[in-house]
Amino acid sequence: MIINTPLIFDKSNNGCNGYKVPKSSVPKYKLSEYIPDKLIRKQKLNLPQVTEFQVVRHYTNLSIKNHHVDKNFYPLGSCTMKYNPKINDAIALHPGFSLIHPNQTDTTVQGALEIFSNLENILLELTGMKGITLQPSAGSQGEMVGLLLMKKYHEDKNNDKKYVIIPETAHGTNPASVIMTGYNVKQVRSDSRGRVDISHLEELIDDQVAGLMLTQPNTLGLFEDNIEKISKMIHDVDGLMYMDGANLNALVGIAKPRLMGFDIMHINLHKTFSTPHGGGGPGSGPVAVHSKLKKYLPSGFINKKDGSYFIDNNKDTIGKVHTFYGNFGILVRAYVYILSLGNKGLKNIALYAVLNANYLKYLLSSNYEIPFSDGTLHEFVISAVKQKDRGAKALDIGKSLLDYGYHAPTVYFPTNIKESIMIEPTETEDKQTLEDFAEAMINIDKKIDSDSSYLLTSPYKTPVRRLNEAQANRELDINYNDIQNKD
Repeated sequence: MIINTPLIFDKSNNGCNGYKVPKSSVPKYKLSEYIPDKLIRKQKLNLPQVTEFQVVRHYTNLSIKNHHVDKNFYPLGSCTMKYNPKINDAIALHPGFSLIHPNQTDTTVQGALEIFSNLENILLELTGMKGITLQPSAGSQGEMVGLLLMKKYHEDKNNDKKYVIIPETAHGTNPASVIMTGYNVKQVRSDSRGRVDISHLEELIDDQVAGLMLTQPNTLGLFEDNIEKISKMIHDVDGLMYMDGANLNALVGIAKPRLMGFDIMHINLHKTFSTPHGGGGPGSGPVAVHSKLKKYLPSGFINKKDGSYFIDNNKDTIGKVHTFYGNFGILVRAYVYILSLGNKGLKNIALYAVLNANYLKYLLSSNYEIPFSDGTLHEFVISAVKQKDRGAKALDIGKSLLDYGYHAPTVYFPTNIKESIMIEPTETEDKQTLEDFAEAMINIDKKIDSDSSYLLTSPYKTPVRRLNEAQANRELDINYNDIQNKD
């Protein structure tokens, strides 16, 4: 059912008031005696005049228009949109956590500091690294922090480094982070198996290469099985190996990035460890490092002495990257999730994620072309080239899925696959959900032959119909009347 939700101003009635306040006993003063006249509003603030329940219903109805993991399957490839257990929120909202203040003295927040310390130790154990910061507020910021650590390392050694190598399948934030930290990008091709082309990598490596940013497994859902050779090649020119931790969900509890030769990595807590994802944050992207980089970590880390925790600093740090020491409520959620699962449960994350991806790939393999289908881990990429030749592009398939109640997968990424559709079911979806989603995808494929015009104008059941996405990217001020449903 589509709920019509007009602007809240359209519900406004003069004189309607949703609240009452007691009569004030504070004496009245003229604001002009205390505030410059130019800063005083001349007209009353234009706010809607509505009741409390009108406000609640308005924003509740708006919230259900958006798709989210509590509503249905969200197979957004590379983003690991898994279900967030509500115990995470319940514990994080406990007054002992939610009502503390970051400016309190260390002695009054020992429990919070212990959570920081315990979470750091767990993440170090899972990655095999020796040092970590919980400060970065997102994976993207974690990337930048990791590259700043790389830069600091080379500056300390007086290394003349100018380039960072990234694969052609890299996340878009990778080259952006490289440029923001003052390096230039060299792009390495993929080989016929969808992995790093070793021959091309050899051509790119020289003494000016600062390091390699690599997603492991990569964005095709494939494990870079030449990782030890790749790491040696980079280390031979005193470069550093950076692991984009976006796909750690496929490895957690099974393989440690440090043992593969990685020196730096960021960890997306919203992906692997089930903290809230999207909505502009707050997020969390801790960065873990090899022992030789530990002294450069952002200022402010947890130490323990005589049974008490305290914030410590180091002289060679790259500086602070967060107002305090991380988004605490998000870190609590990740800690709760990890403790709830335990060792066996953490390993099952990867096992079930890989199982679900391979089962869903099997269900779709008869109708969709699947390049690089051997060795699939937690996600896979299908190509809608056959569907495009019959009249419906990857974008049309994604839009049509919205009418089935599913969020669309990632489309047109990675870019080395034509008409790519990237699907990641995660470990939290059950067998029936995967089968229902596959049935929807198969029905869409069949509809191309029977009614392709239907797909080209879908979706039909969403709050708004297909929008002009190019216009939306270029013109953020879109008239409300332009985006209403049109039958």
